[in-house]
Parts: sequence; structure tokens; C-alpha cells
Amino acid sequence: MNDLQTKAQKLGIIMPEISSEQINDQIKPVLRQMEEVGIGLNCAGLNNLADKLTIRLKELEGQIYQAVGAEFNISSPIQMAEMLFDRLKLPTTGLKRTKSGVSTAASELSKISSEHIVIALILEYRELSKLISTYLRPLPLLVDENSRLHTTYSMDTSTGRLSSSEPNLQNIPIKGTYGEDIRAAFVASPGCKLIVADYSQIELRIVACLAKDKAMIEAFGRDEDIHAQTAAAIFNINMADVTAAERRVAKAVNFGIVYGQTPYGLSQALGIEVTAAATYIKNYFDLHTGIMDYINDMISAAHTDGYVETIFGTRRYLPNINSSVRYIAEGEERMAINMPVQGTAAEILKLAMIEMSKRLELINDKRKNKGHDCPARMLLTVHDEIVLEAPVEMAEEVGKILKDTMENVIIMCVPIKVSLGIGDNWAKAK
Repeated sequence: MNDLQTKAQKLGIIMPEISSEQINDQIKPVLRQMEEVGIGLNCAGLNNLADKLTIRLKELEGQIYQAVGAEFNISSPIQMAEMLFDRLKLPTTGLKRTKSGVSTAASELSKISSEHIVIALILEYRELSKLISTYLRPLPLLVDENSRLHTTYSMDTSTGRLSSSEPNLQNIPIKGTYGEDIRAAFVASPGCKLIVADYSQIELRIVACLAKDKAMIEAFGRDEDIHAQTAAAIFNINMADVTAAERRVAKAVNFGIVYGQTPYGLSQALGIEVTAAATYIKNYFDLHTGIMDYINDMISAAHTDGYVETIFGTRRYLPNINSSVRYIAEGEERMAINMPVQGTAAEILKLAMIEMSKRLELINDKRKNKGHDCPARMLLTVHDEIVLEAPVEMAEEVGKILKDTMENVIIMCVPIKVSLGIGDNWAKAK
């Protein structure tokens, strides 16, 4: 047993004897194969959706002009600010400022959405414009002669997380009507089904183990709703009384803490007072004392060692952790909190992909021996998700193998959970 395994075992983690360097070496051929295979794309479906949204975009343009009482370049932040804050006199208190004036970013405009109907129209206009220009028009132009779309994967050197480019499929919308429509255009080959497996709250489960936080470990062990538990704590109510809105706040707190979020940062994310955000964070740490200790220990170790690392040994050096410029040092401290969590999640995903690739080889070898040619194959990975394609008659079997692989490639102090879906396209398989 090596030093990393010994350290992990103390955290209730049992992991294979493999280093981060070996993981990265072994994942490369898996990624290259996925790049070569690509995924089927319903180009006609995307083009039809683009045409539909272009009509809606024109309607929104007219409605915005009418609401403002003048025509202007909606894509110009400067002209937008003039119309909203000079012409309509909308409030600017609490909004961020840029070199050119008050920010008109979506995150800022959302704060004043109740002040005028035009804000909702502008936000919808921007959303549709981005979907059309980023996905709906470009993607059909990038497929090969078989209508398959190919992306290129790379690994972030600081965290080990995978990203994709040309095109970037990491930011394909998930939620909302249009997100579903776009994902529905990613389709299985004839005679096949897509199999989509997604890690459930993997980063929070890693936090629970790294921090040895009793409350979080017990909640995951009982398969409780971790966000509802947090909501009950920060609002000082019973879990049964938690509303959907309170759960959303708690979810922001849970993930914000992992990213080293401050009361001010949380207040900006939720659109609440800093004092309220500070209270939420205090109540959170009253419940999760282990996480408070973890944060303090990681920051202290980073100041001493100048780096932090994942359980598999990927290191992130923090050369400015002891900077005399406070905001620079604080940025490094936030990285010290988050990187071991985010990096470990990336390594677990890559391990699962490596292992699943081996299992797919065995599955396909057996099929060839029986005279079947159509293989089961890995197509995509997006964030904590893996997308496979398999012949219809074996989709359920491959899905079970994928779920088992992802949930058991490493044993943690809390159960690892994976949601699984099977369908004709990416949307239906979710």
C-alpha cells in the first residue's frame, strides 16, 4: 500500500493502486477513440429549431423596442445601459460597474427583473441569440459525411478536469425547453440506444469524506436529500417543512462552500443581503463542523506547503498563496479548498471511463464471436456524465455494467450514486 492509499484509507476511501500520472496516460487512448467515433446529430432538427427561434427573436426585438420606446442595438452593452438607466431610469443600486458604466450582464439585470417588463424580454432575447449562434447554426456545419459530430478532448493542467473544443460540448444546455430540444438532436445510431450515466452530487460526497463531516456522511448514508438537510439547518426548520425556494438557496450554499464562497459572494449569487448570507453560512458550519475544519486545514497546509493535491496525487501549486495583496491570496485560498475536491472528482470519472473501456472490449469481443458487428462504444463525457451507444437488444445490460463501474471504481466513506437513462437521443436518456 502506497502513501496515497494509506492517506485515503484514513478518510474511509479504498482506491486502486494507481497514480494521477497513470490515470492520465491510460485515459488518453480512450479519449482519442471517443473523438474518432463521435456522436450522431439530427441536423434537420437543429436547423428547424434555429428557424423557429429566429422568428421568436424577431418578435422579441419588436417587443423590446416597444417597451423602451426607441430602437437601438440590443447587442451593444453601452446602448443597452443608456436605454435602461438613462431613458427608463431603472435603479442601479447594487449593480456592478464596468469601465463603460453600469453592467448590463444577465446576472446583474436579473437583480432588477421586477422593475420593468423589458428585462425579461432582454434576457430571453440574449438566451435565444446565444443558442442560435453557438449551437443551432454552427453544429450542423461540423458533422462528417455520416452526420456524426466529433469533439476534441483535453485535460486542464491545474485540476485534471476534461474539457472539449471544436466544438465545445461541455456547455450544451441541460435545463429548459430549448436545452431539451438541443439534446434531443444528439441521437443514437440506427438499431442502437444512447445510454447516459451521471454521477449524483459527486463533489459533495467527496467533500464529506475529505472533511470527515459527520452530519454529511450520515445524511448520504441514509440517502437523504442533502440540500433539504442543509435548508433545514440554515433556516432552522424541520426538513419536512422545507420549500422548493429554500432548497434552492441551500443548494447554492452547499456548492458555494465547496468553492470557498464568502458571504458577499453568496449574497451576490442569491440576490440577498450580505448579513443574511453570513447567517446562512454560520448556520451551515454549525451543522457541518467537519467542513469548517477541512477548509481551515487546507488553507493552513497550502500556506505552508505552497500546494494542494487530490487523493491520487495531482498537485496544484499556489505560488501566490502568501501574497501580501489580500485579494490575490484569497483567490489562492479558494483554489486550495476546491481543487482537491474538483480534481478528485475528475480522477474518479476518468478511472470509470478507463475501466468501462476495458469492459466494452470484452462485451464486443463476445458479440463478434457470435457474428454481431455493431459494437457498444463510448461516445461522450460531459462534466460528471458518460454517454455510451449500444445495440437495442443489449442496452439494458450495458447500462447496468456502466452504472456498476461508475459506482464501484472507488469505494468512499459514503455511497457513490449514479443516475442512468436509456433512450433514442440524449434528452430521452436523461
